[in-house]
Amino acid sequence: MTTPRLLAAVAATALIAASCSADTSDTGATTTAADDSSTASTDAPSTASTEAPSTASTAESSTDATTITLVTYDSFPAADTSLNDALAAFTADTGIGVDILVAGDTGTMVSKAALTAGNPEGDVMWGVDNTFLSRALDAEIFEPYSTSVELPAELVDLAPNGEVTPVDFGDVCINYDIGWFADNGLEPPSSLDDLADPAYADLLVVQNPATSSPGFAFFLATVDEYGEDGWSDYWTALSDNGVAVVDGWTDAYYGDFTWAGGGDRPIVVSYGSSPPAEVLFADPPVDTAPTGVVESTCFRQVEFVGVLAGTDAPDEAQALVDFLVSDAFQSELALNLFVYPAAPTVELPQEFVDYAVVAESPRSVDPTTIESNREAWIDEWTELVLG
Repeated sequence: MTTPRLLAAVAATALIAASCSADTSDTGATTTAADDSSTASTDAPSTASTEAPSTASTAESSTDATTITLVTYDSFPAADTSLNDALAAFTADTGIGVDILVAGDTGTMVSKAALTAGNPEGDVMWGVDNTFLSRALDAEIFEPYSTSVELPAELVDLAPNGEVTPVDFGDVCINYDIGWFADNGLEPPSSLDDLADPAYADLLVVQNPATSSPGFAFFLATVDEYGEDGWSDYWTALSDNGVAVVDGWTDAYYGDFTWAGGGDRPIVVSYGSSPPAEVLFADPPVDTAPTGVVESTCFRQVEFVGVLAGTDAPDEAQALVDFLVSDAFQSELALNLFVYPAAPTVELPQEFVDYAVVAESPRSVDPTTIESNREAWIDEWTELVLG
């Protein structure tokens, strides 16, 4: 998942948006490039195997210990973070070592797993979300497993047969530069409709849904609001109103957005957790969030973890899934990935309580509907908006 800040937030960006690459760190984590010679395609994800930080009780220190592989996306903080400290504690407690295999962005990760279904590259996968869930289930990537940890029914029910377990969630929302609107005597937008109003002409920057996860989530918010037959009219109106389209979140937030990038667009697609990131990484420090969130525009993204079908270590894989939804690991998610833990018992950092937005009625589209229409929607959107 992704959220923001400038200066010191270049580091935060790695945690929130792009990837915290698996470099060798003082914690003992190591990174090697995986040899993917089984395919000649250059589209295969660039993979890296990252061990959890070593401790006196890691798998390497025990000759009879099992090491399993956690396959994840490229924005998972793979080294020198408290998430990996937690994984090291799991190894110390269980004797199960954990290697991390970075498999590209979410779409690439799921596509690669579909090609190797039943003969997986790892044992557990972290990070498939509700926009790719149906594709993963259709490909039978996962082996059903239901954890004993109590999790919210509305998240668990997205995979009613227990193929995957929810681990976190967050909202993709319209964000705006509070100071810009105050300085220009204009009320911030409060709805999707407002974004097509001439009063907000040339003020919005979005990400291309074909190349960006938050861009696609925002697109789905418009499908939820205007329907499968009405979203195209809305995007025509946005286009006529001067919407700017860029490839990814970083380009939008740190390029075109007035607050973080010094651009000329005070409205941007980002996250409900972007404001607390702005406060945490502000230099100089600030007492209030400089950005606001339009709650009515928020689309809920849910991420899952699952045991990969065909794993040689199903018991150890299930133990890792249980750990990943335990309070010990879930409590580290907010300030590492800037998402909300799925476990409702976890106490949130005060910055999240004070500044983040969790939509009371988030927008959603059924995962099956998404998968059935994804390519056609993107093709139509591209023709309509980009010409």
